[in-house]
Amino acid sequence: MGAPRQGFLTFTRIGFAARGVMYLLVAWMAVRLGRAEDAGRALGYLGSGRGRFLLAAMAAGFAAYGLWRLADAGFDFERRGDEWKKLAVRAGGAGSGLIHLGLAFTAARLAIGSGGGGGGSSRKAEAGASMALGLPGGSVVLLIGAAILLAAAGFQVAKAVRRKFLDHLRPDVRDRWWVLAAGCGGYVARGAVFATAAWLLFRAGTDHRASEAGGLGDALRALPSAAETAVAGGLALFGAFCLIEAWYRILPDPSVPDKLKRKLPGR
Repeated sequence: MGAPRQGFLTFTRIGFAARGVMYLLVAWMAVRLGRAEDAGRALGYLGSGRGRFLLAAMAAGFAAYGLWRLADAGFDFERRGDEWKKLAVRAGGAGSGLIHLGLAFTAARLAIGSGGGGGGSSRKAEAGASMALGLPGGSVVLLIGAAILLAAAGFQVAKAVRRKFLDHLRPDVRDRWWVLAAGCGGYVARGAVFATAAWLLFRAGTDHRASEAGGLGDALRALPSAAETAVAGGLALFGAFCLIEAWYRILPDPSVPDKLKRKLPGR
């Protein structure tokens, strides 16, 4: 593997680590500070002093991670296949890539002292719901979105139950108890967040009120106090699992697969 590809994969691993730090920060703010925030505002917490150096590294990592997700969705580096279920997973990966490119932009702005993190996913969810409600049949669009989020929640929980998160880790760590605990607890917590966000979007659609839609922070705040603490603890486990992935995940060579090379012009 050439030096540029190896460098790209190194920054992708930094992206996994940055993702872990972000989730750990969200969990810490919710449990210790009593502030349920989304990713953008959590990153804003680091936007002063030495935290800016960390944000700069996280911005580079988020960018590499986002590009890797988008490239994997298009070229199927991890050889998932072209069945419709696998295509749905790849589409989800593309969505994750776009989200992390947005996080890279947010982290970069904070690192240079420009902007305060904004409203993050909360504002975006409300703005998206408002735009949808302004269209004919907009409430139906929101209900479909809620169903998609609920399906995503089920996918997260199924991933925990079936331990599918182990598939891309090195074989020598797949049976470690701390890997299983971080992965299972983390993905169940993510499922709870997706399910709660689906409920908020459902209410926005049925009540025709865009303000009821929300992102990560809103989903945490919508939970009862004890459940919020438990889910925040689960998100901390997911952050720990992202750190595990940063070191132990198997990252395929990010090159165009041979079957696609044959289809490209000039080949």
